[in-house]
Amino acid sequence: MVGATLVLLCFSERSEAETVSSSACELPAGLARKVANTYPDTGLVSLSDLDEYHRRLFREDNGQGCPGLVSVDLFGDGEPTWALVLLQRGPSKRTATLVVASALEQGWKLEELDVADASPVPVVWRDNPGKYVDFHGQKTLQAHHPVIVLCGYESWAIVYAWTGKTVEKIWISD
Repeated sequence: MVGATLVLLCFSERSEAETVSSSACELPAGLARKVANTYPDTGLVSLSDLDEYHRRLFREDNGQGCPGLVSVDLFGDGEPTWALVLLQRGPSKRTATLVVASALEQGWKLEELDVADASPVPVVWRDNPGKYVDFHGQKTLQAHHPVIVLCGYESWAIVYAWTGKTVEKIWISD
């Protein structure tokens, strides 16, 4: 099974880590407007949304990446697809929505893949093609292209892979 190893890393200054990530959290041209219009009252998950411990885990696993945004060749067509985790802002129950954005000639196409409870705040990254087995060992998913991983640290993790017809998901941790 392909997966990420979680190891702790200490940071001397929280603000420096958050500043570095802010540029990694910039959406491609035109996508920010499309997301704001389609998903008002949400924001891209950033390091400041994670507690200190989960920030450390994310940094160890993903370096200078953005916890709410990753580019991945999900469909295997050589075209980047963006996976976004949008955190609902406001006083109501917080949820996180996993959205895939693809650039088309006429603009951006957004596809909602999942909605999760935002406790813990989930993060996203890409992983390699390969065989993924669910946490019960009963279901497998063979990914021929890079996959999206949505993870609520210390709670759950889900892999999303393109099968040629649809995006399927498999729970690799619960």
